[in-house]
Amino acid sequence: MSKFHQDVTFPASPAKVYAALMDSTQHAAFTGEPADIGQAAGDAFSAYGGKVHGVNIELVPGKRIVQVWRAGNWAEGVFSLIRFELSGEGNETKLSFDHDAIPEVGGEHLEQGWKNMYWDKLTAYLGS
Repeated sequence: MSKFHQDVTFPASPAKVYAALMDSTQHAAFTGEPADIGQAAGDAFSAYGGKVHGVNIELVPGKRIVQVWRAGNWAEGVFSLIRFELSGEGNETKLSFDHDAIPEVGGEHLEQGWKNMYWDKLTAYLGS
């Protein structure tokens, strides 16, 4: 198993960043792909038209998102753990992101994938 950490700053408040990540409509708008995201701990979520899915473990609006997460092409029953920590810095939000328990097979592109498929797109969405 592997893991990585990323820090990203967005041009918006923690509440707006949280909403973009957790609201199905906003998530679909910034990724360009369907999303179905439950709003409570224990609820399921899917993004990128079901290519990724999992379960919300802990949700603290504007502060923290913890999810068990899996790519659709991983072996059945294999999940990783993702954690988003949000903190306000002036008119911006610092997001500290950890992706843990990544299976050795299937995780090699995730670190760049988060940047390309989430952080870059979310920055553009929040800046518009």
